Amino acid sequence: MVERTIETPRAPAAIGPYAQAVVANGLLFTAGQIALDPVTGQLIEGGVAAQAERVLQNLSAVLEAAGTSWSNVLKTTVYLRSMADFPAVNEVYARVLGDARPARSTVEVAGLPRGGLVEIDAVAALPRS
Repeated sequence: MVERTIETPRAPAAIGPYAQAVVANGLLFTAGQIALDPVTGQLIEGGVAAQAERVLQNLSAVLEAAGTSWSNVLKTTVYLRSMADFPAVNEVYARVLGDARPARSTVEVAGLPRGGLVEIDAVAALPRS
């Protein structure tokens, strides 16, 4: 049962019939984020490292809007158009997440929305109030 949906203007609006994130049973489930600029709604340019940076900024905004942070993320899934991009994405991921070390899966996919190079989703625990 979905307790509430999370939406923030600091992350791109959904480009389909879904929420940026939902909360259920004390957990936050985010939609996958691609490298859309939240202001323009356009895919950013600059290669996979720049796209990974934007994706993680978008996810950070969703986490903050839900009242949580990377330190409470339990699991992420990283979708790459090319596994050759893994080292570049991993470098950005490690820097942004800092000491957080959620479980992670990384898979190569045939394509991503709007021609993105990377998409990431997350599951996080919400702090008890």
